[in-house]
Order: sequence, then structure tokens, then C-alpha cells
Amino acid sequence: MSEKNQFDVEVFKWGDDDRLTWLADLWECVDNGQYYEPPVNLSDLAGLMRTGIHHASALQCKLNVLAATFIPSKWLSRGEFKKLAFGFLVLGNGYLQVERNRLGQPLTLKDRLGLYMRRASKKDGYFYLRHHLATDADFIPATDIVHLMQPDLSQEVYGIPDYLAGMSSAELNKSATTFRRRYYDNGSHAGFIVYATDNNLNQTDWDQLKNQFKAAQREGNFKNVFLRSPSGSPDGIKLIPISEVAAKDEFINIKNTTAQDMLTIHRVPPALMGVVPQAAGGLGDARTAAEVFAANEIAPIQTAFLEANDQLGAEVFKFKPYSLTVAA
Repeated sequence: MSEKNQFDVEVFKWGDDDRLTWLADLWECVDNGQYYEPPVNLSDLAGLMRTGIHHASALQCKLNVLAATFIPSKWLSRGEFKKLAFGFLVLGNGYLQVERNRLGQPLTLKDRLGLYMRRASKKDGYFYLRHHLATDADFIPATDIVHLMQPDLSQEVYGIPDYLAGMSSAELNKSATTFRRRYYDNGSHAGFIVYATDNNLNQTDWDQLKNQFKAAQREGNFKNVFLRSPSGSPDGIKLIPISEVAAKDEFINIKNTTAQDMLTIHRVPPALMGVVPQAAGGLGDARTAAEVFAANEIAPIQTAFLEANDQLGAEVFKFKPYSLTVAA
């Protein structure tokens, strides 16, 4: 058999898939021998703050209102509370460590990053992982940790943020933006098929062509397909774009739909997030929206912090009424 007739049709593709890391790796808290693993990937939750602008904006809006209404105490400063509230909103967990004097009396409360805190399985306490390593972890007794968490239906070890149902929309919003950017960077096409029918291409030439196309591929860009079919069509080599029109038409629809999903899951009025109104009627009265938002969303979050006062035996958390009036 001659070399040129050894292959009838051969297809290969180049360009790597982006790995979509999703949250729910495990919907239970597995005991690894030292501590319980969180039911969701906490690094993914933190990374989602850089995924969708509406998701990040909604959480930042809640954080700003909480920080503005918080009244500092001798145990907890406004700065430490803001870090605690940020972790509580994003990760569903907030941790305060009690710092004591030599007599064992509480002095101050310091926030510990929830991304690195783990509930110990063999001891009554928590591990603070340094560099994500259990071998380089600090053990903190349970008596020195105040753990605030959002409720979950499947376990009581860690809290789960209430916005998880909308995160598919956040990922889709990100994917649409990434697709749009790559579409223009790639020369206004979403990948192509190179169709080679030249019967004079031997295996050496074919391997060189494949290597050249792979070397020219920009990292993270669209997939391309090279089809080799000796003695095929007399047209030789064709460049066939993929989904050129649809790539341009669906972007705005996807962005608008996913943005609405994220606003819905966070229940933050668009008027408070800098959203540009699309309709002639605008977004309604911002003052009324802010007052309803404070009553329906901020007050319940404040209650979650106030409940920790019973555990601490002191009025560590205290909030003033939400007001839109700016003091002179």
C-alpha cells in the first residue's frame, strides 16, 4: 500500500477546553481524618466574585449597607466586622476568634478568613489552614471561635450561601463575555475547519501542517478542526468558519438574561447597583427601593449577627436604623 493511500480520512483538532470548575463537588462534609471538608468548593465561591459584575455588585451593595449601619464596640471594630460580613455573604460562613488576656478574659474579636477555616472532626474546635495544608494548620478551640453560618438543608457543619441557584447564570454570563472577546481576537470568527484534499500531501507534510497550526493557536482560543481527505473534492483546501453569525447575535440576549437571573437571586433592586435602565420608565424610585431592600434583606442578615450576642454573652453586634439621610 502506498503512503498516499494509507489514510482515507483523518481528522484532528487543536485548542484546549477551558475546565469549568463547578461548586458542588460534594454535597456532604467528608471526614478526612482531621477535619470535615466543606460541601462546596470555597475557592470557587471566592472566584465567583470575579466572574459576574452583577453578582459582585449585589454582594458589595449588601456589605456596604451592613458596614454603614454597624455600631463598633470595644470588642469588635468596624474594619473587623466588614471582613466578617464579607466572608459571611460570599462563603456562607463567618468566623471570629476571641483574643484573651493572661487571665483568660476576652479582649477583642478578630476575623479569621473563612476560606481557610475547617471544623475539626476529632477535636472540639477548628483548624486554620496555612497555605491550604493540614500539616501546617493552627488548631483553635471551639470556645475561642464564634462561627456564624447561613443554614443548609443537608448538613450542619458549614454554612452555604443562598445564591448558589443563580451561579449557572453567572458562569454563562462570564462565558458569553469570554466568547465575545475571543471572537474579535480570533479575527471575527469562532474557529474554523481546514479541509485538505490534496493527494500530493505525504505523511511528513501532513505532520508539519498539524504542528504549524497548533503552534499558531493562541492559548485559550477557539477550537479548530483540520480534515484530511486525499482524492476528495477538487477544490483542494477550504476555510470554513463556524457559527459566524450566531456568535454575534446571541451575545446581548445572553448577557441580559443572565444579568436578570443574578439580580433575582440576590434580590437587590437594580436602582441600587448602577444598572442603566433599558425602558423609558426607568427603574422606579430609588429611595423606596432602598427602604424595601433594607427591611426585607438587610434586617434579616443583621438578625443573624445579633444572635451571636447570646453566644458571646455581650452586646458585640449592634446596628443603627438604616437611613438615607446624610448627616450635615
